[in-house]
Amino acid sequence: MGGTGLTADHKFISNYLKETAEIIQQVDVNEVKKVVDILFEAWQQDKQVFVMGNGGSAAAACHLVCDLQKPTHKPGKQRFRAISLNDNVPVMSAWINDVGWDHLYAGQLEGFLNNGDVVVGFSVHGGSLKKQGAIWSQNMLKAMQYAKEKCAKTVGIAGFDGGAMKQMCDACIVVPKDSTPHVEGLHGVVHHMIITLLKQKMEVPVVHK
Repeated sequence: MGGTGLTADHKFISNYLKETAEIIQQVDVNEVKKVVDILFEAWQQDKQVFVMGNGGSAAAACHLVCDLQKPTHKPGKQRFRAISLNDNVPVMSAWINDVGWDHLYAGQLEGFLNNGDVVVGFSVHGGSLKKQGAIWSQNMLKAMQYAKEKCAKTVGIAGFDGGAMKQMCDACIVVPKDSTPHVEGLHGVVHHMIITLLKQKMEVPVVHK
């Protein structure tokens, strides 16, 4: 315990922070801008924004909805119509028990999703196509496909190589690292970057021509 040298714990922490800083620099700025533009347009046009995620990403989805609803609110200004698909436990359990896990999110969207609305999905792997031999986030991919059929816009916030979401979404922010802890942690950074920029854009007075 004596001495002033770095312990293994110190080295791990230092390396983790260094690696995290390197990863966030690799996030595609253009995709972040596209996501912000999609959400800003939804706010301007009074469209609904539905957000979903599995596991830890469900918490990320709820957090984004919280920040779309409250921190962006200004008295007298239009509100974000943001809805979490992870909050209503009775409805979620009914879809899972009666119909199946794959229909959890698409089932909730039926009857509510309209043309021009936005569906946002948080997923560490970005979802995988069944033909690829894995079954990550199939319920989210089904919801994304339903959104496309309803002419809604789709946004993915993913990790690893972006998975199926990178291929099928109108915009997809990818944290390019094969590490769940890094991806989930940096999704929080991406989240706050999106909200902060949205708040700035919402402050600009509308000029009517």
